[in-house]
Amino acid sequence: MASHKVVVASFLLCCLAQTCYGGVLFSSLERTIDVTASPNEGQVLSVGVNKISVTWALNKTLPSGIDSTYNTIKVKLCYAPVSQRDRPWRKTEDNLSRDKTCQHNIASKPYDASNKTSQSFEWIIGLDVPTATYFVRAYAFDQNDMEVAYGQTTNEKKSTDLFEINGVTGKHTSLDISSVCFSAFSVVSLFVFFYIEKRKGKAASSVEQKVIT
Repeated sequence: MASHKVVVASFLLCCLAQTCYGGVLFSSLERTIDVTASPNEGQVLSVGVNKISVTWALNKTLPSGIDSTYNTIKVKLCYAPVSQRDRPWRKTEDNLSRDKTCQHNIASKPYDASNKTSQSFEWIIGLDVPTATYFVRAYAFDQNDMEVAYGQTTNEKKSTDLFEINGVTGKHTSLDISSVCFSAFSVVSLFVFFYIEKRKGKAASSVEQKVIT
């Protein structure tokens, strides 16, 4: 009887802790979604240029009805551990309300439990995506917009099938060319200005000499 009370108390404490934290624990989610993405392992992509094609579907080996609470699938671009090191603003937290692993949204699509075929989405990498190593993860959300399951392109340790993205560095060839052109235009304009002023000076001097004679 005493042991039963301890178990019940422990369960209530866990529920209370999760409520206080105000979020779903990633460790409580089942991996039920198969996710694939177009980048090859180690491939380097560029923001604003390259696209990522993502495909997701329910794992067909799972029992029927496991997806009964799924309402929406949200696909996200996530930081790999190598790009989280010494960066607390990208830190992984088990509580998903505080987790900073997946900060970039790729797609959000309604989930149709009657349609077991895969869904795909093509995403142009946004200019706000920083240089880092990434993988792709999909979350299944219920009607209350709470995470209930997930899937990802990498393994549990997030060490396989990773790819890189080169973000905006703040310096572009086009900007450099524009800067050079502007500088050259400024120099030429300065010479033209001095030339015109010199001609005006000579013209004024000639007029004065004619008036004197």
